[in-house]
Amino acid sequence: MKKTLLFLFLLFVGLNLSAQKINEKYQYHINKAISEIRIDGKLDEAQWQRCETTTDFWMITPADTSRARLKTEARFTYDDKYLYFSAINYQAKEAPYIVESLKRDFNFGRNDNLWLILEPFNDLTNGWVFGTNAAGAQFDGQIGEGTVLNPNWDNRWISQTSFDGKKWILEMAIPFSSLRYKAGETNWGMNLSRLDLGSNEKSSWAPIPRQFFSITLAYTGTLVWDNPPPAPKTNISIIPYVLGGISKNFEKGEEGIVRRDFGGDAKIAISPSLNLDLTVNPDFSQVDVDQQVTNLNRFELFFPERRQFFLENSDIFNSFGGDETRPFFSRRIGLGTPIQYGARLSGKLDNNWRIGLLNIQTSANKDTSIGLPTYNYSVFALQRKLFSRSNISMMIVNKEGIGFGLQNTKKGFNQYSRNVVLQYNLASKSNKWTGKAAIMKSFTPEQTTDDYTQYYDVSFTTQIWDIGLTYSRIGENFKAETGFVPRKGYYYINPNIGYTYYLKNSTSPLISHGPKLLSFMYRNNKTDVPIDVSLSSDNSTTHVLGYNFTFRDRTTFDISLAYDNVLLFSSFNPINPYSKDYFVKNRSEHSWTSWSTSFVSSPRNLFTYGLNSRYGTYFGDGTRLRLNGQIGYRFQPFVSLSLSAEYNRIKDVNVFKRSDDKPTLAGTDFWLIQSKFDITFTNKIFWTTYIQYNEQVKNVNLNSRIQWRYKPASDVFLVYSDNYLPSDLGIKSRSIVLKWNYWWNI
Repeated sequence: MKKTLLFLFLLFVGLNLSAQKINEKYQYHINKAISEIRIDGKLDEAQWQRCETTTDFWMITPADTSRARLKTEARFTYDDKYLYFSAINYQAKEAPYIVESLKRDFNFGRNDNLWLILEPFNDLTNGWVFGTNAAGAQFDGQIGEGTVLNPNWDNRWISQTSFDGKKWILEMAIPFSSLRYKAGETNWGMNLSRLDLGSNEKSSWAPIPRQFFSITLAYTGTLVWDNPPPAPKTNISIIPYVLGGISKNFEKGEEGIVRRDFGGDAKIAISPSLNLDLTVNPDFSQVDVDQQVTNLNRFELFFPERRQFFLENSDIFNSFGGDETRPFFSRRIGLGTPIQYGARLSGKLDNNWRIGLLNIQTSANKDTSIGLPTYNYSVFALQRKLFSRSNISMMIVNKEGIGFGLQNTKKGFNQYSRNVVLQYNLASKSNKWTGKAAIMKSFTPEQTTDDYTQYYDVSFTTQIWDIGLTYSRIGENFKAETGFVPRKGYYYINPNIGYTYYLKNSTSPLISHGPKLLSFMYRNNKTDVPIDVSLSSDNSTTHVLGYNFTFRDRTTFDISLAYDNVLLFSSFNPINPYSKDYFVKNRSEHSWTSWSTSFVSSPRNLFTYGLNSRYGTYFGDGTRLRLNGQIGYRFQPFVSLSLSAEYNRIKDVNVFKRSDDKPTLAGTDFWLIQSKFDITFTNKIFWTTYIQYNEQVKNVNLNSRIQWRYKPASDVFLVYSDNYLPSDLGIKSRSIVLKWNYWWNI
């Protein structure tokens, strides 16, 4: 094992020695504006005619070996306050544009759109995206780890589009105060990515291999300034909010709780690249509701962070570990207890060093019977760039009980939980090699042995090959109370290999197809324990052989065959993990085979649909059928409707009853139905409604939100939420909130 790690380390070093940028020769020369620019989507100002024009884009898909067929003209200029960008996007023929709606942060693959990718620090790792679809809906996001996009990041900028049937025009102005950059730097990383669904062509200004996302920063060109951009001035933003609302829990027979809250955030630019975020009594009632999912395993499910306070430079904190070995997960903060105040410092110290500091104080839970104490959360992360795109990083996480007493201990809470992490992040110059190597240790009051975790992964990606290997070992006593580690006491191996055939026939409806083989293997660290003792992880193996097809109109079809083997180390209800009516016994072994299919229609059509299926044997020699379908229709650009339904039927599972511990055959079936209504009256007024029926957890959820963006990054929200019993639609809980916030630059 040591020789293998040494070999990988030397490989990582060798892959990063070259520092020259791949697309260094792609340069756009930007000059300062000498006349006024109006953001109206018309480009009739004389200044735009003085700008350098870039017209020759490269095709990414369906093939990345030629220039784009569609013409795109892009221009840049600037003044003392704004970076200006415009683009004329020509279509192959006169036709309506294709978009989902006018809602912000749209899906790139489902809209005619153009994205501007900026990377001011030239580290090929961190950057921003600003763009619109053809109807004018805005998109902004932050890029971390070279290719990971966080679309929930939000900032102030303005844009306007126009359309005449043959082309659509985009014009935008980004305040320098909304960007982070090094003073005096005259070369910024930059790229442009366009998708035209009518011709099924994705293209970019600087060429990008088709196996990578178009935001991949390893392939940015250069925005060359005639003079350094305006030196950033003192940049302080105050974002207060006021809200009123009422909520009531009908199940518990409680009286309605009236909310009259106020608080806010502040953003202070400590330096052009280092930002301090402050929050007092934050409220996140406007955040999108989580999409419910079917759960047929014993372990916790992961839902991403959406709260704005935690999003800027979030990769500094969130890039540690893997999917099931996260030492820090910000959604743990404020879970069951409201946040009183917090501070968050994040960004670059210089071209090589990045830092992240976080401190948050929560209140005690009002329900004293729970015994949940007041906690303070502190995180320190430091990152040092190595070679061209890799880095080494470390993090310390501390969760500390305040005023901790014996009553808290009796309720099962720890006074503190701490984690220390050291990690190497690999990203080769070409992005073909990526990976991580991390070691983590936890510290708790009942400190014992086997309290550390190791995590390693490496991937090799080309146009035809996709090969990867992940290995992790999680100690039996490793604890990350501010992280996401759903199971402990096991080691995990995940090899995968895929091959893609690309068709050379340009008239074929099929673009590519190919097989993929992958395995997921969990092995418990402790198997020599008494049979009546439960462990926190099972022995399980899953092998999957799949084959995928991608068509020219972006339709996809996948088929796969899977084999599963599970040796349980604790009793488990495979019919419904939320119920204790039935169980299969500890130390029982189960094997089954199943097949799956997935079909997703072309996003260019007004009516879209998808079908998924899974059928095979199951725990206890039973059978399981899963059918899932999605349909959508849009009255573009104002209305987008979607409906999905999932049906699970489990039959003839050999289980035991909790009541009498006798074997029996059992089964069940249940539905998960979700609908979403997006009505965008303008690109500033949005109405989104979710209706979700989850028979497995016996809940019907209604969440409806109206948002009015009356100024950039300033909003009024009206949010209504209900939860019902499915049997008679009796009300379980209800709430309504009216919230106002304002982004004020000092």
